[in-house]
Amino acid sequence: MIAFGPVPSRRLGRSLGVNNIPDKVCTYACVYCQIGRTLRMEIERRAFYDPELIFREVSEKVNEALERGEEIDYITFVPDGEPTLDVNLGREVDLLRQLGIKLAALTNASLIWREDVREDLLKLDFVSLKVDAVSEALWRKIDRPHKSLSLEKILEGMLEFRKEFRGKLVTETMLIDNVDYGDEFERIAEFLKELKPDTAYIAVPTRPPAEPWVRPAREEVINRAFQAFSKALGEDHVEYLIGYEGNAFAFTGNVEEDLLSITAVHPMREDAVREFLRKANADWSIIEKLIRENKLIELEYEGKKFYMRQLKSRETR
Repeated sequence: MIAFGPVPSRRLGRSLGVNNIPDKVCTYACVYCQIGRTLRMEIERRAFYDPELIFREVSEKVNEALERGEEIDYITFVPDGEPTLDVNLGREVDLLRQLGIKLAALTNASLIWREDVREDLLKLDFVSLKVDAVSEALWRKIDRPHKSLSLEKILEGMLEFRKEFRGKLVTETMLIDNVDYGDEFERIAEFLKELKPDTAYIAVPTRPPAEPWVRPAREEVINRAFQAFSKALGEDHVEYLIGYEGNAFAFTGNVEEDLLSITAVHPMREDAVREFLRKANADWSIIEKLIRENKLIELEYEGKKFYMRQLKSRETR
């Protein structure tokens, strides 16, 4: 299936997906990949589907959705492999422009060192780049790249792309358990400070991964990454993608739901929680109850207490 959705996305609103790469041709074999193991590892761009076929299938999906009264915020290249392997990506973007809907791509950025790839991505309104690591050993351990790829060239390519891109740029950093990150978060934060993404997302696997040993990073590790990235970019530019579609600060009048919604996106410091409860005419017993129910977790960082939504995978601990 080339076109699917639209599906809800916290990053993109209502997103209609374009699967322009067959299952599963990729430049990486990430240990956490939720599509499964890479079947064919490639780094040379080539044609996969006829661009006219992609345009027809997406057009049909768009028309079906609009007839049902569904909104589409973005048409997104989010395939079963790496979208920039498709040598016709730029042509497909040009064709889809006719539909009058914003265009996005979620890429692992492994080919962004190529000028032709950057030119194709520059045509989009929204681009998400993967930044799981900036040190060679961790990059190879987590993303398991094609042996001929160079991390240094990839990072340089991202910075080159940023100089020209006028759309919305976000990054995504996937965190997993049983990995010694050492000072990697500070090193990633330094790179992000130079890249200046609109938002740096911190993610964990939420579906079965390619390798059975992979588990989501623990809440303490996620919070540590959040604090390092926030120091570099500012808190408003860092968010969690940890499996909840909670909408930050969407006050509904239900104190528990609102707290869980906010803390699914980023941690709240104790003083912010107390202020929130004061405005809602509620008391601290709500926090104690959510902690007892394994819905909220209390963390400490640099002498301050933070509260975040407990990961789904640990709610039954």
